[in-house]
Amino acid sequence: MTEEIIKKQKVVSFTYMILDENGSIQEQSDLPMSYLHGVDGKMFPKVESELEGKTVGDVVEVTLEPADAFGERDPSRTFQDAIENVPAEFQEIGTEATFQNDAGEQISMTVTKIENGRVYLDGNHPYAGRRMTFKVTVSDIRDATIEEVGVGEVVDIDAQQAPDILH
Repeated sequence: MTEEIIKKQKVVSFTYMILDENGSIQEQSDLPMSYLHGVDGKMFPKVESELEGKTVGDVVEVTLEPADAFGERDPSRTFQDAIENVPAEFQEIGTEATFQNDAGEQISMTVTKIENGRVYLDGNHPYAGRRMTFKVTVSDIRDATIEEVGVGEVVDIDAQQAPDILH
């Protein structure tokens, strides 16, 4: 039996860590996640490229600049207001609020600071503007099913799909 290698239309299962500029773990999953290699777009392109040709047990470590990962911080995605203008349920750090503009576009924002009678909200991804390192360990590789190829993503009920945070 030949060893499976990662290539297009293979379902890849992996565990991962995301580390910040100082090497501190910001996020980690020891439960395997899965994506459809070269098809579903759930993995950052540079990470996916590094995984190409790897086998089970291989570890890939890729450092991504903001433009290749979560983007640069966008000041237009921040907002502040006097605390008395903010509903009580949004007066706690870490609280998330979703806003919709006249065009129907939605943005989720998180309360990041309450200071000097003002509430600060941020709609940027928490890792935006930061160089992040992804450490990915390949745990399984299999052929995609006909259904998975047809829909362009993993449909195995038992496999936890890669979160959007990876793309």
